[in-house]
Amino acid sequence: MLSTNFEPQPQRSQTPYNRSHFPTPFIQSTQQLTAILGISAFYHDSAAALIVDGVIVAAAQEERFTRCKHDASFPEHAIAFCLEQAGLCRNDLDYVVFYEKPFVKFERLLETYLAVAPAGFRSFAAAMPVWLKDKLFIKRRLRRELADAPKAKLIFTGHHQSHAASAFFPSPFEEAAFLTLDGVGQWATTTWGVGRGNKLQTDHQINFPHSLGLLYSAFTYHCGFTVNSGEYKLMGLAPYGSPIYADKIREHLIDIRDDGSFWMDMRYFQYCRGLTMTNRRFSDLFQIAPRQPESEFQQRHFDMAASVQAVTEEIVLAMARHIHRQSDCKNLVLAGGVALNCVANGRLLLEGPFERIWVQPAAGDAGGALGGALFAWHQLLNKQRTVQPDQDSQAGSLLGPSYTNAAISQFLDRQAARYTQIDDDRELTRRVAELLAEGKVVGWFHGRMEFGPRALGARSILADARAPQMQSILNNKVKRRESFRPFAPIVLQDLASEWFDIAPQHDSPYMSLVTTVAKSKRTPPQDDPTSLPSDRGTQPDALSRRLNGPPRSRVPAVTHVDDSARLQTVDRVRNPRLHQLLTDFYQQTQCPVLVNTSFNVRGEPIVCTPEDAYRCFAQTEIDVLVLENCIVIKSENSDQ
Repeated sequence: MLSTNFEPQPQRSQTPYNRSHFPTPFIQSTQQLTAILGISAFYHDSAAALIVDGVIVAAAQEERFTRCKHDASFPEHAIAFCLEQAGLCRNDLDYVVFYEKPFVKFERLLETYLAVAPAGFRSFAAAMPVWLKDKLFIKRRLRRELADAPKAKLIFTGHHQSHAASAFFPSPFEEAAFLTLDGVGQWATTTWGVGRGNKLQTDHQINFPHSLGLLYSAFTYHCGFTVNSGEYKLMGLAPYGSPIYADKIREHLIDIRDDGSFWMDMRYFQYCRGLTMTNRRFSDLFQIAPRQPESEFQQRHFDMAASVQAVTEEIVLAMARHIHRQSDCKNLVLAGGVALNCVANGRLLLEGPFERIWVQPAAGDAGGALGGALFAWHQLLNKQRTVQPDQDSQAGSLLGPSYTNAAISQFLDRQAARYTQIDDDRELTRRVAELLAEGKVVGWFHGRMEFGPRALGARSILADARAPQMQSILNNKVKRRESFRPFAPIVLQDLASEWFDIAPQHDSPYMSLVTTVAKSKRTPPQDDPTSLPSDRGTQPDALSRRLNGPPRSRVPAVTHVDDSARLQTVDRVRNPRLHQLLTDFYQQTQCPVLVNTSFNVRGEPIVCTPEDAYRCFAQTEIDVLVLENCIVIKSENSDQ
């Protein structure tokens, strides 16, 4: 076994972020520069983002540093990193922006509890101590945490203003309609409007408790996944089912209008008055109790997932068509937790009325830190935008920390690891491509860490998409996660339309769109892939039968059971080394596609440091670790 030679990772680090071997700071002089720090915290996925004179310098989630998944605490480590990346200290900050307005959210909570009293007392009793201690007096908390930033003015933006700003201001559009959808921020759960130049105008909103995000989370909970983190699992489960309950959802749970707006029947939901998302009436409607986590799936769970997914897509498409009619815009941008539903996004691109769409890769609350800072710069300070029509301003969302070869080699030496350092980048990518073609699983660590769950390629696990058993190997032996979970492909952008159903003029740099594998690359099905067992009760073998079926395409490791794939295109501008690796792999195999999944195991955040990457490599069945220009092969270290 490989030596790990360091203490077990604590649940949360107690020391501020600090690192030597840091690259040259972004800012060499602070003269006449405006530095704005955006912060999201105290709910889930806390983060910090820093913009200097409108340029996005750095952004990172706190969980990456503390190793506590979905860390909601004050992002002290992320803030320290952002400032160090810029070469600034806290005293250089001109503005600190919090991504929502705590008192407005508290008002919503109190009104909700009063409306359902006394039924919501247990939830009220659980929430109030936390609010009165930490969440309500955030201004005081910010002043205390940032005591060494005395000149910084505090700004509180609206929750959905932050989402809208994160979607529009970094986008490649001078003008675009925006749509934000999530569970709930303050009162709004959905907003839409138009962004033009450096201004946003909100035209309509839907308020709590009516929420598409909470509808989806209710099914997430009922199918046995964790709310605010398991929704993407429900999306991955949906293709195994059939939307047989969609009419029941429309009839009993949600009234959908022609413009996509909706009203929910709260008699079926518990989130306003209790500690769960659904209640007995909801269970009776679908004739199944909430699934216990880690218990066996029934066919009914697959069908519930497929049904709420179908209704979600219907609502998103209806909203988009209405917004298009009202705004007459050619482009659409999206943010909020529901914007992470890449299946709905794919249908929007394929069937929707907009010519182009752009989805914020950190669409959830973490992206609110970036959106709040950008809202202050453009909307409040009235600073102009510079738009590049073919490129967003988020730099591939590669906004986190990076590490030098010197720091990495010193670390590997301390581990007594055998490794090869290849200083010629072309030789490095050629060698790694060979290893991938041999069927090796590669941990890939290069450049700045990604910001958001939909930006990958710097902290990734890569593998050969042509290998029929690769999905099973990665799920069971590397990621240690549920067997049904699909993997996403990366593909050379210039060849994407040959392998996937995406138009040549479109790209998907942030893994935000689901499309289908091109028909020319599929293999003829040996049976009907959409057929379901006639008995929709317990079907213990239904999932395994589909997972272990014949290859569905020339890239079976990234082809889901419905022939879909969550696509990420790779271009030479955003990620030149990854592009070269794909090019070398294509030259060796005639396939421009690789499996690309986040560099972590189930329950842990994506790796941040070389130490994190090495630990994951040592404790899983990853075959090869590439840390910048250093290659560690496990078989060459098996005696350690």
